Amino acid sequence: MAGLDDVFGALFSNVDAVVLFGPSGSYYERVTAIDDLDVVVVSTENDVGAETFVELPLEFDEVAERIRFGLEGALEQGIIEGGDELACATSVFSDEIDTVSRVRANANAQTGIYDLFAKSRPEPEVIKAVLELAIELGKKGQKGKPVGALFVVGDAGKVMNKSRPLSYNPFEKSHVHVGDQIVNVMLKEFSRLDGAFVISDAGKIVSAYRYLEPSAEGVDIPKGLGARHMAAGAITRDTNAIAIVLSESDGLVRAFKAGEIILEVDPEAY
Repeated sequence: MAGLDDVFGALFSNVDAVVLFGPSGSYYERVTAIDDLDVVVVSTENDVGAETFVELPLEFDEVAERIRFGLEGALEQGIIEGGDELACATSVFSDEIDTVSRVRANANAQTGIYDLFAKSRPEPEVIKAVLELAIELGKKGQKGKPVGALFVVGDAGKVMNKSRPLSYNPFEKSHVHVGDQIVNVMLKEFSRLDGAFVISDAGKIVSAYRYLEPSAEGVDIPKGLGARHMAAGAITRDTNAIAIVLSESDGLVRAFKAGEIILEVDPEAY
């Protein structure tokens, strides 16, 4: 009769590397003691002193997100290559590693999430909060109706200089930050009106109702996308901000950086 090694051994056979997500020191030592095994550690801190390390800019609660980010980071750094077979060990039910998944690295299916979080000027927690807000707004709409929105995050001083107010700025004398549940409710209400939200690197809501004025000349966006996306491309080309756009027409959330779309998310599939 076949044993567990025969059934589950295929998970580990002929893998190119083992990727450990947030391992304890003892767990890391046990794995690295295995001969001829390449080990990659993915975590917020390199507490185990791993030679090959990919930094998570923040904790990803969803395991699939954690693995996706780690593999994109490893591909970006040249630690792994497209087509590599990897045994990814992470925690699901406890603080200890308790789950192993076999994953093939696909260089052609990178989502852009590593570039967005690890290589952008705004703080990762702020990017995550704005992205989740746009996704939630895309799922629920505004009173059941589709809504569009544009959030410009980071390099707020330059963004303000390249824009003008469309109406009174309700955040002019406030010190509120994105991510707070009450503030998010306010942002959802204000999303019904025209203009972009401007948010600082640290998450402070600088302004609402901003008309972005950078030149759109040379900005190339896919056909069918409108003024919000063109403005997002232009402002991120001319500043160090990123922009997150919720499309009213197709309901997708897109992140722009340096004038280009680097991430596209369907809120209903998130």
